[in-house]
Parts: sequence; structure tokens; C-alpha cells
Amino acid sequence: MPDPVQMLIDAGAIPTSPFGPSSRYAKLAIGRYQVSADESVAYVLPRFVPQARDIPAMSCHRVHGGERIDVITAHYLADPELYWHVADANVATDVLELTATAGSRIVIPLPPGAGVS
Repeated sequence: MPDPVQMLIDAGAIPTSPFGPSSRYAKLAIGRYQVSADESVAYVLPRFVPQARDIPAMSCHRVHGGERIDVITAHYLADPELYWHVADANVATDVLELTATAGSRIVIPLPPGAGVS
């Protein structure tokens, strides 16, 4: 029996990505693991993080006590959900580390889609 949800996805009636456009997973492909003849499990294929040297910087930000990374990201990139771009630019696996120490400096990358001239 065909999967009705998969048929809707194939027809374009349901988006192929369950993630919003700001998500770090938005542009990743969805894989399927076949559990049995009539059951499969969807999963997100790996996201490869670019090297920090390959991420163009817009500026640097000095952290003040009590700041949150989503607020900083909203200020510079106009979208708090793009915090993961800041994490990538700072080679941070835990975004809370970025604002844990007052006085530390974090790199703010160019917004997604901004060209480098």
C-alpha cells in the first residue's frame, strides 16, 4: 500500500523539509531508513560545518553580563534563529559558552546570502 503522506510530498503538496527557512537543517536532505517492507524512518542527513576561516565576518561583539546569543544575533543578523551562524563562526559546539564570560569577544558573521566584495 503506498504511503499517502509520501504521495503528498512527491506531489509538492507538503514541503520536503519540516524545518523553517532559518533552521540550520533547512537545506539538508532527508534520508529514509527502510525498517521493513512497509515501514521506513526519516532522518536528516549530516550537516557539515564550514571552517571558521571560510565564514566571512561582519564584526566583533564584546559580551556584556547576562546577554543571550539569540538577542545578539537578532541585533546583528535581524533573526534570532540564526544564532547557529554565530556558533559556526566561533567554532562553538555549545552556544551558551559564547555568552558565558562577560568581556569575551565573539565573531559576528555576515548575514546568510550577503556577498563578499
